[in-house]
Formats: sequence, structure tokens, C-alpha cells
Amino acid sequence: MTRNHRAFDPGRRSFVRSLVAGSSLFPGVVSQLMAEDGPRDPLQPRAAHHTPKAKRVIFLYMSGGVSHVDAWDPKPRLFADAGKTVSVDEFQGRKGDFRMFVKRPQWEFARHGRCGTEVSSLFPHMAGCVDDLCLIRSMTSDHTNHYEATLGIHTGSFTFARPSIGSWVSYGLGSENRNLPSFVVIAPKSPYAGSQVWGSDFLPGSHQGTLVMPGAEPVANLRRRSASEELQRMELEAMAEMNRTHLAPRDSDPLLQARMRSFETAFGMQMEMPELFDLSKESDGTLEMYGLERGSTQGFAWQCLVARRLAERGVRFVELIDVGSSDNWDAHGDMLTHTPLARNVDRPIAGLLRDLKRRGMLDDTLVVWTTEFGRTPFNAAADAKGREHHHWVFSSWLAGAGIRPGTVYGESDEHGIRVAKDGVHVHDFHATILHLMGLDHERLTYRHAGRDFRLTDVAGNVVKGVLA
Repeated sequence: MTRNHRAFDPGRRSFVRSLVAGSSLFPGVVSQLMAEDGPRDPLQPRAAHHTPKAKRVIFLYMSGGVSHVDAWDPKPRLFADAGKTVSVDEFQGRKGDFRMFVKRPQWEFARHGRCGTEVSSLFPHMAGCVDDLCLIRSMTSDHTNHYEATLGIHTGSFTFARPSIGSWVSYGLGSENRNLPSFVVIAPKSPYAGSQVWGSDFLPGSHQGTLVMPGAEPVANLRRRSASEELQRMELEAMAEMNRTHLAPRDSDPLLQARMRSFETAFGMQMEMPELFDLSKESDGTLEMYGLERGSTQGFAWQCLVARRLAERGVRFVELIDVGSSDNWDAHGDMLTHTPLARNVDRPIAGLLRDLKRRGMLDDTLVVWTTEFGRTPFNAAADAKGREHHHWVFSSWLAGAGIRPGTVYGESDEHGIRVAKDGVHVHDFHATILHLMGLDHERLTYRHAGRDFRLTDVAGNVVKGVLA
């Protein structure tokens, strides 16, 4: 049977599908988009399990372990009992009977906002946003090491690589903008656990996070490699014709069609991302709000402003990592290393919240702030300047869509050592985020190796007390 082919038209959707296929224009991005795609378009928008409160998530991750008792969880007894001893049955993962010295917080706490939530002077700008936050003071994790705890807060697994929460959201809901990835991670350096933090593992590869690194070229290969636009067009037209010829007798191959759609996303990124990273049209007032110097492409302020621009263009899940696996919040030697790290993120995060709010985007955007664990309210020496890892209890917060603003949920004990009331495990935290996105964490599953996997493994409950 003879097939009738339409005349070549570079404006047609079929041509756009073919532009990047088989080329070397986008090797880094295409390799992520192609991997393991199933027969259907894996990024096609999918219906939520129930009516969602949030359309998108901005996940703010502070790497290394922010001290809860120096930032979000005021403990007068730490001031009163400084230098005294307490008994604990575990220290840095070692079981036993340990006598530890109570350590005084480095920063003072004060009430802020109409709600009167206490926040330390470490975060003066975020303290001004407490009326929009639901502060969780009873977070708990399963591991005291950075690698495992980082893996856990991102994937729900503390031992093996599993899909990231961003990948699960992408898998569950698909993409709102096929010119951009559904899951983007902005990080200046590699964090603990590396790319597993944004990996899709056994989920289709198109749900893996696309890495953006602050700098002059945030995503590799966005610029054309041809000497001129005319030469690039000639090359792409030739490739389009060959790809269309290859596809013609294979119209019934759904896998091939799905991969062609992945190439279309890659081409869309090449067309849309340069404009996304161009902040020249942002007002002086907006840059001032974030604390970003005009022309700068570095720092957490740049990351936060780009996150807003990604969110308003339909990206489902944006994660911002403030630092990498070194020079982070891991303050073993001296708690005062928290000072420059807080200065890097405090004003930009407050600016992001205020910018989203004034644009009406906070109503359908869920903003998450967390770290992998807290820091010990005690130490082995009375004169210790730092704090050690502490996964028994720590603090996180949520803001925006579906969240009860200006509230505090859960409590730690009088010294901030253990959960005293309404504990929120990492699995509960994840279940709540998925719930706000319209996803039931028990129904969002993927069949792999003979069993149905989910983000929350076999645990987790939605924390109803944080919901509006």
C-alpha cells in the first residue's frame, strides 16, 4: 500500500518532534528524557486522585542539618540548664549510656507576626513571614548519617536508591508544560547521595529531575552549536526528513512515538529555557525583594527567583538545594558557621514567599522548607562549640496551598531531644505533600520487581493538623 506524505513544513508539530531526534544538540538532557520511557507519553497530564489544593511544589532543602534549637524550636531550659548533664541512650548512632552536657543556643528567640510564633534571630527575614507558615517542630527521621538521612527525606528510603518525591509527583500528574521538564532541581554543587536525590530509579527516566546549576550556562547545550541560525535550520530540516521517513512505516509503534515526544520536550527546552533564565525584565523592586544584584547568576537569591519563574510556567516540582556535601549546615566544629549559611538563604526565601503571595501564586503553590535532621541540644564536652547530628526530632515548615497558616504543629521535649507530641515521620511528611497535590500516597504505586512500590513504603499518614 502506498502512503501519502504531506509536504515538508518546518512549522508542523511533526517537524518539531523530529528536530532533536538523532542529533547531538542536546545530549545531556535527551539522555535523561529518553531513558526507559513506556509506550504512552509519560509526561502526559494525568488526573489527580482527589481535588488538589496545590498545583506545584517548591521544595527548599538545606543540606547538612540545620539546628532546630537554634532556629525554629525555642527551648528556655537549654538556656537555664547550659553546662548541666543529661542522660541519653544513643550518641551518633552508637547505643549505650551517655552523659552529655546541655549546650546553650547561639541565637535568641522572639515572637513574630500576628500569630506570635517564636523564631530565632538566625532567620530575621523568614521570621517576618511566620503568619504564612505552618511550622512543624516534631519531625523525626530514621538515620543519623548524612547519606541515609538525605536519601530518606527525598525518597522515603534510608537504605536503597528509590525514586525522588519530585519524580513521584511527575509520574502521578505529568507535565503542565511540555516545553519544560516536570521536575527541576537547582543546585550549585552535588549534595549528599548525589544524583539519587533527584533520580527516578525504576520510574520512567523522563520523571528524573533536570539539574540546573547557577552560573552563566545553567543547563548544558542550550545554545546552538551550528555556526549560524540558517545552517542550523538546514541541518534540522534534513534530520526532520530522515526521522519522518523512519517513522512513517512505524506509526503503530507506541514506544517510538513516546520517545519522539521526549525529543519534542528537549527541543522545547532549547526554545523556552533561555528566556526563562533571562532576568533582565524583572523589576528593581523584585530583585531587591530577593536580595539579588542585577546581572548576578549565583547564590540562593538567583535560585529562588528562577524557581518562581519555573513555577509560573507550569513546572510541577522545583527543588532548591542551598549547598552541597561540604561547607554546609553540618556544624560539628562551631555553630557560628550557621551565620553565613543563613544569610545566603534567609532573605531570598522570604522574598520568594512574598513574591508568590503578591502574584496570587501562594494560593496554589506548596512551599516546603526542610533539612535532613537537626542538631543535638547537647554535646560530649561542656565547652563544645558545635553540635552533632540529631534525627530524633527536628523542624521543618510548610506554606501556601492548603496549609493552615500562622500555626505550629507538634512539640519536642523541654530540651529539644525527643518528640513530645504529634510526631511527624518523614513518611507522614511525604504523604501530606502528595495529599496536597491531589495524590493518595497509598494509591500512587509502581509495579517493579514483582511488587508495588510507593514513596511512603508501607507507612505514612497525612498530617491533618497542618491542613487548612
